[in-house]
Amino acid sequence: MPDVRVSLSEVLEEGSVVMELARAFQDRGHELYVVGGIVRDALLGGAGDVDLTTDAPPEVTKAIVEPRAEAVWLQGIRFGTVGCRIGDWNMEITTFRSERYEPDSRHPEVNFEASIESDLARRDFTVNAMAIRLPDRAAVDLFDGRGDLERRILRTPIDPHESFTDDPLRMLRAFRFASQLEFQIAPEVLETITELREKLLTVSAERIRDELSRLLVGAAPAAALGLADSTGITDLFLPELGALKLEQDPVQKHKDVFKHTLAVLQRTEPHLEVRLAALLHDIAKPKTRKIGPEGVSFHHHEVEGAKMARARLRALRYPNDVVDKVGDLIFLHHRFHTYSLGWTDSAVRRYVRDAGPLLGELNALVRADCTTRNPNRARRLAARMDELEARIAELAEREEFERFRQPDLDGTQIMAYLGVPPSRVIGEAREFLIERRLDEGPLSEDAAYAALDAWARERGIEPVGERSPPKPRKEKEAE
Repeated sequence: MPDVRVSLSEVLEEGSVVMELARAFQDRGHELYVVGGIVRDALLGGAGDVDLTTDAPPEVTKAIVEPRAEAVWLQGIRFGTVGCRIGDWNMEITTFRSERYEPDSRHPEVNFEASIESDLARRDFTVNAMAIRLPDRAAVDLFDGRGDLERRILRTPIDPHESFTDDPLRMLRAFRFASQLEFQIAPEVLETITELREKLLTVSAERIRDELSRLLVGAAPAAALGLADSTGITDLFLPELGALKLEQDPVQKHKDVFKHTLAVLQRTEPHLEVRLAALLHDIAKPKTRKIGPEGVSFHHHEVEGAKMARARLRALRYPNDVVDKVGDLIFLHHRFHTYSLGWTDSAVRRYVRDAGPLLGELNALVRADCTTRNPNRARRLAARMDELEARIAELAEREEFERFRQPDLDGTQIMAYLGVPPSRVIGEAREFLIERRLDEGPLSEDAAYAALDAWARERGIEPVGERSPPKPRKEKEAE
């Protein structure tokens, strides 16, 4: 069910969808509360998703909402949750409950509770354990969640040992909220996470992935991950992060790769693929580090790093498109530094061709990767990046960048000219023409045929010389 973020004032407004629903529950002798993130976010000055809780059993909730709703979702009914859309609002209504995850189970063992007090006690953090009773709008804050909001600290409503045993993922969720809200984590909570971190091994990779993703696109991912690393919990699902704390050679020193990684992460915009690439872009440095007479080197760390990143993201069950984008960004992120002597047209074309649709994300990652404290070097790197982007813009005015992956002659024309049926030779000819285009820019038809003719004769192929019109390109569908 898609989220709809609304303000709490809209929810509590007389005559609102939720207030009318609350009266329907009241008429059936049941309570209804708005609860969780929307209450927290309202006190922080923002909007949230509409989550409601009730003492009504799920079957009764279903009976109340069905006559009023345009759509009802029952996938979570066995866990006490009924989803619905009434008017323009989507919402979830959950029966008072407590949850406990057994080892190796992706689904909680749910117990329905008799009171709002029991329900709130089993929520993850006090700032998420506040509610407002409807329709009288009475605040319920049994664990000083509002005070913790003001103090900007994360605590559990009950003893953290009990809370994290009920659902070990809450340990990782603490760092997610620390990143999103820029809150501190209470010392007793951190101590318990350090003590119980191994329990995270019972949590599915998919649930860990989702919390990690939310952490990464938060406001303070570097501080949150650094704190998580200090408890040892990241070693359980992202061991490559802690491995970046390389022991420094007493003579040939280099920058702290762990601190550098967190700095790069924080310097990027909150886009998941870019932040995953920032987090993993140097993970192969421990594996590729060599110390020689000329200093420390990490040759081809981007190549090995792309492989390692893909493996780690697959283990965390990220979708294939995310795995591919992040792997490509890491593979390409060092390319910029290989053009230290300047950007020729050919170099720019190849950079743009290889980046493809990831060009903007790649440039953003490259800029973030400059964390040097040397102001002169920082200015030089920024100037080189400015030069590259200017060269891209300049060439884009003259050439069709989107066609860099296409040869000046299509497959039909190549086959006709060479007199060769579809085969590996045609593919090799296409690649030759693409490389020629990258080196020299777009070729005229005569120049392209001349280049193809010379290429074929060098390989002992006698072209038949037939020229045919290019295959018509499909027009993009109107949006």
